[in-house]
Amino acid sequence: MDKLAVFCGSRPGISPTYLEAATKLGKELANQHITLVYGGASVGLMGAVADAVLNEGGKAIGVIPEFLKSKEVYHKNLTELIIVDSMHERKMTMANLADGFIALPGGPGTLEEYFEVFTWAQLGLHQKPCGLLNVNNYYNQLLHFFQHMKEQQFMEQKHLDVVLSDTDAKELIEKFRQYEPPAIKSFLQPHQT
Repeated sequence: MDKLAVFCGSRPGISPTYLEAATKLGKELANQHITLVYGGASVGLMGAVADAVLNEGGKAIGVIPEFLKSKEVYHKNLTELIIVDSMHERKMTMANLADGFIALPGGPGTLEEYFEVFTWAQLGLHQKPCGLLNVNNYYNQLLHFFQHMKEQQFMEQKHLDVVLSDTDAKELIEKFRQYEPPAIKSFLQPHQT
């Protein structure tokens, strides 16, 4: 596992626990010689995870659209900054670079990024691990909702198993290393009447 994409907020959140977790994740990535791939900003959790990687001597690749470069205050000290034309290109570039995906706490943008790569895994478009770093129980309700989707037969267990979760960065990365993607033959079965 050479590179992991991290999706997270461009804000710090209400609890200092979120910044602490972003910093801990960044240190863990650097210590395991895993390059960070992320949205390229220097603020919020995004900035914290990148700063921690760089402060530990690790590598951080930022991917940011031109129109956000000034709005999000791009990180000027990254190993590499890739400037793209659109949000779609940003996500595709990050997905192509990464060997897996971790979502720290964040808002709608974080969830949208996570759901896209998770959906791609369900469809068999990639076989990379998709994880939630469940800091301060941030993703508990989402994890319960995934279970509800399964109970209501909108998701199969093999797809639910794609969702890796842990409260500790080191443990989540270990789950990534042990991840075996489900066999995807067909994601839809004909409706039985």
